[in-house]
Amino acid sequence: VQLQASGGGLVQAGGSLRLSCAASGRIRSINAMAWYRQAPGKQRELVATIRSVSSTTYADVVKGRFTISRDNAKNTVYLQMNSLKPEDTAVYYCNADGFTYTPPYYGEYWGQGTQVTVSS
Repeated sequence: VQLQASGGGLVQAGGSLRLSCAASGRIRSINAMAWYRQAPGKQRELVATIRSVSSTTYADVVKGRFTISRDNAKNTVYLQMNSLKPEDTAVYYCNADGFTYTPPYYGEYWGQGTQVTVSS
């Protein structure tokens, strides 16, 4: 399974960006999808997860500003980021776990990361 993230970029504080991450390969089904981020000198942190349309979780620091969603038909997860702050600057990684038609039949997968930079 490959995860391809896109949508990062440079934006001014208060602006918005929408990240996308598409999963491809011999996918049977995907359970949870998530976004993580890692700022320079900091550990990778969980930003948001989605298991179904009604089952989402968010880090406290992004609640009310970020929205995670998914298109199951396209095996794609999105992260709509509004009211961006300089402290949101990081490399954002998508993550998914699910079942495949080929060995190892179940696994956890990571995208390559996309840079988000918020200027003050």
